[in-house]
Amino acid sequence: MQITVLAIGKTDSTELTRLIHMYEKRLGHYIKFQLKVIPDIKNSKNLSESQQKEKEGELLLNQLQPSDVLVVMDENGKQLTSMEFSRFLQKKMNSGLRNLVLAIGGPYGFSDAVYQRSNEKLGLSKMTFSHQMVRLFLVEQLYRGFTILRNEPYHHQ
Repeated sequence: MQITVLAIGKTDSTELTRLIHMYEKRLGHYIKFQLKVIPDIKNSKNLSESQQKEKEGELLLNQLQPSDVLVVMDENGKQLTSMEFSRFLQKKMNSGLRNLVLAIGGPYGFSDAVYQRSNEKLGLSKMTFSHQMVRLFLVEQLYRGFTILRNEPYHHQ
């Protein structure tokens, strides 16, 4: 199985980028992983919130293959503990899935078309985080999930 994180817009913070790359590298020891960044919409200041979500949604959906399982990261999605998330990953791997895509939306979330295409919604917290910080949290949780599955001493319970 491969895991792809699709994210809208680049990360401006060098500190966040450095940490994200560190966890990306660590994840490579467990699974085929990639973080794909979809460029910000040009002239988004001239677009309404819904227009921006629609345009971002089109770009995101164009990155998917028909067989991909799409999980959108949404503040209203199902919240899992790290242990539950590791079991979620194990189930996906056991199912013979080729590509699990975890999508992080832009500042306004996802279009209706993305929600319709998605297979599941997961939430990291009921709190709202910047979409740039969510990348770090998600990549770290993926790494944590694989260390849990391997009984490695990263996660303490």
